[in-house]
Amino acid sequence: MDKADLSELLKRLTSLDENEWVEFKENNSKPEELGEYISALSNSACLHQQDYGYLVFGISNAKKIVGTNFKPKKEKKGSELIESWLNHLLNPRINFEIYEFDYQNRKIVLFQIESAKKQPTKFSGSAYIRIGSYTKKLSDFPEKERKIWKMTSGFAFEKEIALSNVDEQKVLKLLDYPSYFQLTESPLPSNTDGIINKFIEEKMIIKKSANRYDITNLGAILFANNLNDFENLSRKAIRVIFYKGRDKTNTIRELISTRGYANGFQQLVQFIKQQLPENEEIKKALRKNVKMYPDEVVRELVPNALVHQDFDITGTSPSVEIFVDRIEISNGGAPLIDVLRFIDHKPVSRNEKLASFMRRLHICEERGSGIDKVIHAVEYYQLPAPNFLANEDSVNVIVYSYKKLKQMNKEDKIRACYQHCVIKYITNDLMTNESLRKRLNISKKSYPVASKIISNTIKSKLIKSQKGPKYIPYWA
Repeated sequence: MDKADLSELLKRLTSLDENEWVEFKENNSKPEELGEYISALSNSACLHQQDYGYLVFGISNAKKIVGTNFKPKKEKKGSELIESWLNHLLNPRINFEIYEFDYQNRKIVLFQIESAKKQPTKFSGSAYIRIGSYTKKLSDFPEKERKIWKMTSGFAFEKEIALSNVDEQKVLKLLDYPSYFQLTESPLPSNTDGIINKFIEEKMIIKKSANRYDITNLGAILFANNLNDFENLSRKAIRVIFYKGRDKTNTIRELISTRGYANGFQQLVQFIKQQLPENEEIKKALRKNVKMYPDEVVRELVPNALVHQDFDITGTSPSVEIFVDRIEISNGGAPLIDVLRFIDHKPVSRNEKLASFMRRLHICEERGSGIDKVIHAVEYYQLPAPNFLANEDSVNVIVYSYKKLKQMNKEDKIRACYQHCVIKYITNDLMTNESLRKRLNISKKSYPVASKIISNTIKSKLIKSQKGPKYIPYWA
């Protein structure tokens, strides 16, 4: 916020009746008390359905402007800056901003503290709450604690505020409204009010007062002109990196796509596709020179990584890494379903409003069909089966460039057999030795090679035999 916004906010806060989500002080408290205030104001803001709580230094109890000598950006706890020290002891890591500015020739320090989300905000292992003008342990007020838990259980990333208290001109500057109307195939309104009202209807912005709005995460992550304008979302810009070899030693080029996921998607896809290498070894292709990977790899897997990520995981961003022999697409957050069921299972998203809007714009496929398309395309191009990997706090999808069967290891062959079996099953068909030979380009006389792959996949408990002999996935 700039000085004008801060002054306007301070006027609003000092005009409020006494409440439990705003606290005025003249000078600094002890660092421990500061942490307790942040916890208490975060929880109280949640309880009173406010986006933020506020701790303001330089204001007397009578709400007079007296100024402060507190310098939080320079204060330390031991050898650590107090802002960093507080962050380490807050759980979960809510966002709080510290603003220092002059108002009526007096120095003011304002802490803007994010409302509790998902669970009560704790400081140093304990949650606090404001009761009147006092800070108390939340555990001493079980009814309030239960209410906060109930309210935070319905938390959604998309509803959170990306930027607060901006005027309509700044909304139009920060959000790419022409792209919104183009992508939704809606007529562009002839005036500003029409644009603003549509964004309010879509819950991309929230009207707070006359000509003052909050931009939600949904609006910012989809249609930001520049994600760097939204501090909490800047690290969620997708990174595309091209490497010279099979490892990360030599980077050829890198792109950080700072536009929103919706308005920047086509440009992102074009950049990736233009840089992908060509391959002359693919036998089924009708052209001599074709891209090494089918379009579906980019058009389906990249949106999946965007919409299914866990935005609460800090320090990571979705990424597309292109090596000479593979593409790796990653996003933060452990998968909500077993990676072995990615092909057949309807996806479960942490960010359903984001996913729904991306589907509405035809960026994401209807539920479940995107991964199916990738597998069908990979089989058509006779590429090795993609590898879906679940880590503790991330998902990684690896799509490999063309390999002959003799270049594939045992795991590659088992993975291809299982995925082929799933694709057959969900299209009301069953895998056979013949269909697997066709998938892996194995000649008829070499059917024992396919039989061995099928046997190894059965031993891995990924498929099971039916009469025929035909085969179905282990879960069927």
